[in-house]
Amino acid sequence: MGFAELRAQARSGAPKGLAVAWAADPVVIHACRRALEEGLVGHIVATGPEAAIKAAAETAGVDITGWNIVSAEHPAAGAQRAVEAVKSGECAILMKGKLNTADLLRAVLHKELGLRGSGLLSHIAVIELPSGRLAALTDGAMNIRPDLEQKVAIVENAINFCWSIGITKPKVALLAAVETVNPKMPETVDAAAITQMAARGQFSREAVVDGPLAFDNAYSKEAAERKGISSPVAGEADVFVVPEITAGNILYKAFTYAAGFRTAGIVVGAQCPIVLTSRADGEESKLNSIALAASAAQMKA
Repeated sequence: MGFAELRAQARSGAPKGLAVAWAADPVVIHACRRALEEGLVGHIVATGPEAAIKAAAETAGVDITGWNIVSAEHPAAGAQRAVEAVKSGECAILMKGKLNTADLLRAVLHKELGLRGSGLLSHIAVIELPSGRLAALTDGAMNIRPDLEQKVAIVENAINFCWSIGITKPKVALLAAVETVNPKMPETVDAAAITQMAARGQFSREAVVDGPLAFDNAYSKEAAERKGISSPVAGEADVFVVPEITAGNILYKAFTYAAGFRTAGIVVGAQCPIVLTSRADGEESKLNSIALAASAAQMKA
């Protein structure tokens, strides 16, 4: 399944409302218009200065008649208004507009007014591989240097996300620099522990988990065979789990800019899926991210 199939799948469910925090961005507005046209979402709530949103829509050449524009005087207020649209039930998906991620997450994580879930929030980037199938990369945007407990939560989120978009029994690769457990490299010890946890059924949904694995072996079955490594996920990984944010950020940007793969990104673990893409990401990436969130929201419904 690639992004085209994912978008078709997302259209099969009842369209959800999309709340865009600080929506004064032509690229965001254009992506939202396409999401409406494709039936990925049912309606838009756009927060921010009304004049700026209308100016951005004019730049994008988009008619926003019918959109619910909720006035906000500054980005933090725009984030809070968008969160309120989700908490009220008007929307089921939250999207970052032209504001800092910190402003959005501050509103999401507010103890009384936010959208905290029962677990850890983590970012999942999705990449369309040359074979045409989708694979997830986590976490290259939120959790800086996760400990074992946090890594377990990141893997749990990734497994649930895969199930939500139709990837049942996902194959999860726990990445490190080597394939052997080395006490001097804590990420290899953590990977081995998480692999054993999966083998004993300690995750909420079924998955095949293996690690530690170097990226070449997780990505390429041939590379694993040449190294004499037997792994149930080699060359077939649905999820690449990185040990910390720097590795994930570099790998994601290498996929995007060096390899030219199509990408998308959302945050999971809150009360609703959150579309969270880079400011440098284009319209197609934002549209694909909305489709991811729409599919995940169907699972929550």
